Order: sequence, then structure tokens, then C-alpha cells
Amino acid sequence: MLSRLAYWYGKVKQSVRHPHWSVFHVQCLLIASFVLGNVLFAQDRPTVQPVRKTRVDLLYADRAEGHKDLPNVRILIGSVKLRHDSMYMYCDSALIYDLLNSFEAFGNVRMEQGDTLFIYGDYLYYDGQIQLAQLRDNVRMINRETELTTDSLNYDRIDNLGYYFEGGTLTDNENVLTSYWGEYSPETKMAVFNHDVMLVNPKFTLLSDTLEYSTETKIASIVGPSDIDNDENHIYSELGYYNTVTEQAELLQRSVLTRGGRRLTGDSLFYDRKAGYGEAFYDIIMTDTVNKNMFTGNYCFYNQLEESAFATDSAVVVDYSQGDSLFMHADTLRLVTYNLNTDSAYREMRAYYKVRAYRSDVQAVCDSLVYNTKDSCLTMFRDPILWYGEEQLLGEQIKVYVADSTINWAHIINQALAVEARDEFRFNQVSGREMKAFFRDNELYEVDTDGNVRVVYYPIDEKDSTILLMDYTESSFLRLRLENRKMKDGTFIGKTTGTGYPLDQIPAGKDKLEAFAWFDHIRPKSKYEIFTWVEKDEDQRLKNIQRQPTQSPRQMNIKRNNRRR
Repeated sequence: MLSRLAYWYGKVKQSVRHPHWSVFHVQCLLIASFVLGNVLFAQDRPTVQPVRKTRVDLLYADRAEGHKDLPNVRILIGSVKLRHDSMYMYCDSALIYDLLNSFEAFGNVRMEQGDTLFIYGDYLYYDGQIQLAQLRDNVRMINRETELTTDSLNYDRIDNLGYYFEGGTLTDNENVLTSYWGEYSPETKMAVFNHDVMLVNPKFTLLSDTLEYSTETKIASIVGPSDIDNDENHIYSELGYYNTVTEQAELLQRSVLTRGGRRLTGDSLFYDRKAGYGEAFYDIIMTDTVNKNMFTGNYCFYNQLEESAFATDSAVVVDYSQGDSLFMHADTLRLVTYNLNTDSAYREMRAYYKVRAYRSDVQAVCDSLVYNTKDSCLTMFRDPILWYGEEQLLGEQIKVYVADSTINWAHIINQALAVEARDEFRFNQVSGREMKAFFRDNELYEVDTDGNVRVVYYPIDEKDSTILLMDYTESSFLRLRLENRKMKDGTFIGKTTGTGYPLDQIPAGKDKLEAFAWFDHIRPKSKYEIFTWVEKDEDQRLKNIQRQPTQSPRQMNIKRNNRRR
């Protein structure tokens, strides 16, 4: 008998973590802990209705003993079974403190409430006054398909809340969550995790500082800095939710979605991993570090399965592949991929309507445009105008061909017109059915004009840059060569007629071609002006003529004459 008492005496001392205290000290500590616990819990808990206090009842034990040094303490040994209200508790042995309505349980501790809540551990201190269970070592809380494991768990029966504070793991049929601190409510099925939080799902991993999780809906609520990773993309968010079953996420506060070299940021994001699409809202920035471009706007839709995208509401594309950034705005921007996952895959980038673009050396406006990666061609539709330095180019349609992200050549189709301002009142002008402009190292070096060529040209004195006269010429083909963005020489091919007029003898109206138009007021002067659309006057809009571009002399056997400039 004395050996058994010594055993339990040691258990009591171990439970208070001090090997040299007397039994009296132990009892005093338990009473003080009870009083202090009530004070602390009264501070932490919100005001609730008083709970009816009931006695902890002993239902069964193989043997019950007492000891003169442990007054008001019952020692229970073997198959102990206790009950407090609807909670049944089992253990190998126990110490019951009748005055405190509490007990300590040792070995194979088990708590059962109905058929839905089971808690296991090696040690339990249960305070019947405040209905708080403190379990230690190899603790498991099982609530239907949810299991919480830890070495230190406190279970508050009044709030129906279990919490751990030295690391724990919560597992259900979808996810495994670990953290340093956490709590779980069997009633609401809600769990809260803090510090070093990790949610592991077969399809992704979520790391966070603070996370809320419902074992019923399988929704993780992000309330702190969090990272979600899988094999294809990465999500960063500080506020939002992620449904681990439907794999849908709604993310707020400048969340970021990264996939390969693309990075999408917005005030709010919606992402459906199964359907393979995402949406971004307000103050959006999407960057592509591979192709060195980005777009901004207030709404974006991206389908990762089809590799397509759609953007509107102040949408802007920025291309910085050439160092000097090109800014382009349109009402709507769309990216479409064809023949996906084949060797013949290609993309089209479409911009419509009211397209305006600005770079320091080139600007453009048109109703709409399409860029096709198959032939690296950018096509501008409906009254397109292109400015290159001091040159203004326009026609019914303009095609720009790109090689290695630099302009190779441009094709102006039907009603082609090139204008260069000499001064406020005089303009060099060339018109024809079509023009082809060729570039080398991003510099224009040659322009071919074909079909009904008309030219108004003001030669200058190279010594003092004064204008000498006005030259008017008509021909079937003209080739201009440029150097340092200035005309070096020109060659007319085919039947050619021309007249030079002194500046004071120019016939009225002869200084302007019939197709002449100067649209400097429409030209974007900075990246900020791409949002301001300026309409042409009705009489300045081109009337489309249905005809095919004529062949270039490079494909025609045309004899050159001796007309040269």
C-alpha cells in the first residue's frame, strides 16, 4: 500500500513540475491555481450566462484508497470511469480532489462526449468548476473525420473549444494543417492557426502566419501574409479565402498570382484552378519578364488552359523589350492562342477600339490593330496614322513587320500619304497607292511609293538651310533613301513629269496634294496622352477603296529612267 501511495505521490509532484514540494504545497498550489485560473479566465472570456455547476461523479474504479497525508483526496486505481454532465472520462488511475470538484487522470486517458467527440492523452487535469480539461502528452482530439494531435491541449467545455500552444497538427480527409498555436471548435468546425502555419494538400501547399480553416466547408480563410504553391503557379495574399475542394480563391489587398514569367497583381483576384482561369479587378499590373512587356488596367481575365487573356477599363500595354518603352492604350485588349500545344502554335494580340500608342521616337493612332506572332506582323485598321520622328504616315491600312522585337519594314496599303513639316506652312508630301518603308537598326533608310505617285518637295540649301523652291512631281514609282532620318536622294521609275516653282510663284493650292492632311493635333505627345481620343473631322477620314496592293518594282521588270533627285 505504501509503495502505491509513493507512486501516486510522485505522480502528483510530477504534474506540478517540482520534485521537492510537500503534499501540503501541492494542495495549496492546486487551490491557488484554481482561484487564479478563475480570475484569468474571467479576464479572457467575454461575459456569458452563469453555467450551472455540477459535481464530477465517480462511476467506477477497481479500487479506491485514501491516505492520511492526502485529506479530501481519493486515490482511484484500475479502470477508472468518471462523468461530468454529458462528458465521460476514462483512465488507468486518478486523484480526485473533492473540495475542488476536480481530478487528475493518469494513463490511457480518454474523454467521450456523445458519438462525435473523443479526446485521448497520457495525462489529464480536469477542473470541474470551470469545465476546463488540460491534457498532456500524445494528445488526440477526434471529431468525426477531423483529428487534432499535439502534446499539450486545453479543452474548454463551456466554449466547446480546444487549443494547443506548443505545436500541433489538424488532419481531415482533404488537408493536413500544422502550426505552433491553434484552436479548434467541434461545434462550429472552425480552426484558427498562428505562427509557422502550413496547410498541405495533394495539389498545393499553403504557408502562412495566420489562417482560419473550416473542416466542414474545407475553406481556408487567409488573414495574414500567405503563400500558396503548386507545380504551376504561386499565389501571395494577405486577405482572402481558398476553397481546397473547388480550388477556387478570392484574394484581396494587392494579391499576386505568378505563373512562369508572368506576374498578375490586383486589388482583388479570383482564381479557379480547376477551370484554369483567373480574374483581376482594379489597379491591375501584369508583367511578362520573358517577353519584356506588361499591361495595366482595372479588369483582366486570364485563361491559363487556353493561354488567352482579356483586359479593359483603362487598359494599357507596355513593351520594354527595346529599352525605350512603348505605351499603347485601347478600350479592350485581347490575347488569343491558336494551335496550342503544337509545333505550329501562335498568338494574336488584338486591341480595339480607339487605339493610341506612344514611344519617344514613334507614335500611332487607329481604330483597332492585330499583332500576329505567326508572321510577326502588326496590322492597323481604319484611319491609321503612324508618326516616325518628323514623318507622318497614313493610309487605309498599315502593316508593320517585326524581327527580333525590332521593326523590319512597314507596308502602307491604299491611299498612302507621307508628310514632313518643313516649317509651319510648308510640308514635304508624297502620296501613292501604297508605300513600303524599310528599317535597319530601328532607323528608316528607304521608302518605296508605288502607283499614282505625287510629290511636293522643298529642297534646302545645305549651307544655310534656307528653302530654295517647291518641286511638284508625278510618277508611277518613287524610291527615297534616307540617312540620319533625312532624305539623301530619290529615284523615280516610269513616266515622270515635274515642275519647280519659286517660292513666290507657287500656284494657289499647288503646295498641297489632294490627299494632304496634317494631324499633329491628334498625335500623342507623351505616354499620358494615350488615354485622350481625338476624332478626325468627317471630311478628313479616308474612304476605303476595294483594291489589292500593286506589285513592287522589285517583283516587276521596269526600266529606270534618268530622273533622279
